[in-house]
Amino acid sequence: MKKLIDSLSLPSELRNLETPQLVQVAQELRDELIETMANTSGHFASSLGACELSVALHASFNTPNDRIIWDVGHQGYIHKMLTGRRAQMNSVRKRGGISGFLRRDESEFDAFGAGHAGTSISAAVGMSVALQKDHPDRYVVPVIGDGSITAGMAFEALNHAGHLGLKNFIVVVNDNEMSISPNVGALSWLFSKAVTSHTSTVARTRFKNLYRKGYVPDLVYKVLDRVEDLTQGFFAGPALLFESFGLRYIGPVDGHNIEDLMQAFRNAKEQDVPVVIHTYTVKGKGYDPAEEDPIKWHAVTPFDRSRGEFLPAKTAQIKPPPSYTQVFSDALIELAKKDPKIVAITAAMLSGTGLDKFQAALPEQCFDVGICEQHAVTFAAGLACEGYRPVAAIYSTFLQRAFDQVVHDVAIQKLPVVLAMDRGGVVGNDGETHQGVFDIAFLRSIPNMVLMSPKDEAELRDMLFTALSHDGPTALRYPRGTGTGVNLSPSFSKLPIGKAEVLQRGTDALLLCYGPMVQYGLSVAQVLQQAGFSATVVNARFAKPLDLELLATEVPNYPWVCTLEDHAIEGGFGAAVLEALEDLALVTQNPVQRFGVQDSFVTHASQAEQHQMNGYDPESIAQRLLALLQGKLVAHG
Repeated sequence: MKKLIDSLSLPSELRNLETPQLVQVAQELRDELIETMANTSGHFASSLGACELSVALHASFNTPNDRIIWDVGHQGYIHKMLTGRRAQMNSVRKRGGISGFLRRDESEFDAFGAGHAGTSISAAVGMSVALQKDHPDRYVVPVIGDGSITAGMAFEALNHAGHLGLKNFIVVVNDNEMSISPNVGALSWLFSKAVTSHTSTVARTRFKNLYRKGYVPDLVYKVLDRVEDLTQGFFAGPALLFESFGLRYIGPVDGHNIEDLMQAFRNAKEQDVPVVIHTYTVKGKGYDPAEEDPIKWHAVTPFDRSRGEFLPAKTAQIKPPPSYTQVFSDALIELAKKDPKIVAITAAMLSGTGLDKFQAALPEQCFDVGICEQHAVTFAAGLACEGYRPVAAIYSTFLQRAFDQVVHDVAIQKLPVVLAMDRGGVVGNDGETHQGVFDIAFLRSIPNMVLMSPKDEAELRDMLFTALSHDGPTALRYPRGTGTGVNLSPSFSKLPIGKAEVLQRGTDALLLCYGPMVQYGLSVAQVLQQAGFSATVVNARFAKPLDLELLATEVPNYPWVCTLEDHAIEGGFGAAVLEALEDLALVTQNPVQRFGVQDSFVTHASQAEQHQMNGYDPESIAQRLLALLQGKLVAHG
């Protein structure tokens, strides 16, 4: 049977459809998304929950001239399907395919690219100011999820929007964790429709004009205006919050009822002030397993649709080693059980950082502060001031948002805060916005900071123990994915700060490896040995402080020195080594060969593909080094 969506020019022809047809379009898109994601991978539950909302938005606004700004993009898959990318959905997050987030260079309908939460309203305010000068008839509609709106930046933007009194500015708060009971929600929606209807809006405008002309006494105007605010606040608690910012509140609206959504958008367009439409939706709507466990189904790998079960990985012949995240979590639980002063902090990433397990074991020692990385770091600083040992587990890419807090609130005061940076290095299919490849560069310039990264999961345990024993700030980075499978000691060892270790010796090249890149260094050394060469492999352990004694002793002995890191080579570990060699007057005859992420943003692909794309997979490193050793390649730094 032919689908209705196949006969439409999307999204423009949505605006010609009646509500029952729009409902049919939404259901067809939802079914197609479920089928596609069952055979590929990507963000799932959030997009299912935003299906009707996506259809209603494109049916109500003249996109792309009207701007829809999706916060983060987890909810944006139906939007992608409506805007020319249905046939490409099976390539999402794959090398050469479309992004899992929104990208301005991917579609004119993607008004703003984002992978980090809380940016949509700020970007929308900027767009709205610009459009009101040049195209005042166009609408700007940021769509922000309830999780993203915990970001402080969102409230800063709301405050600014209200202050500016922007017109044609409509914020959609997509609340997928409904906290208002159906009865109260329905009553509030009825009231919102009444006070924002065309008749009510015209009457309010005329009343304001009479007031401005002096026909209505000031006391009467203020009393009536206050009565309306209080009444709306009585029916809908959130109204008080948004109205205090100067935005008119509409809602809560059933985000799966297209007729109600379309009515809300029509009413919003009648207002002469910025508007907030509060919708409530069910994350995972339309697929029972995702509705029952939206966290598990937030992002998916291929699954059996009928059984609601994920398919086993094709390469999973034996049980894989534990992930670095799991090892970190287990070690932190073990240490925190012995010391109640150890506390764990995360910014809305309990599951991603492994702290959900910590919270279950030690709920009184665990804090999830919401999408507030800045607050998380300064909150940790405050705990440290009072004798606690806070561990802030934050993805490397998200810690970028708290740079000032690390400098101002932690490092200057030399506070013993541990920054546990999960996803250090390239992270695969999430693409440019999520790669953790800048942390060494932005942290190593900070005085009092210690930077370390383990060669394997056993060393991760010891580094966490070392960090919690150090009287000052430390940053511990570890990658996404499984460990090496080494045996884990039941005890912990304190590592000497700033000391590297030599793992094997050779004569033709010195491989200085940071973190898990040690494994690549060992593989490269093995290839060199098969070709008749030998290499010394060093586990640097620390990017700050560097082991200057080892550099001074080892570097002069080798014709070729290489640095290996899963990080941008601009300002990274290799750059630190170069600076140290200059300071030590140890500039080598041949330039130091730096292997890492090149000076470009890393697009979505698998981690192995990203290493290969940037020339620091074992094969690429070995080929280049062999060519240099055999004199077949001109050296460059």
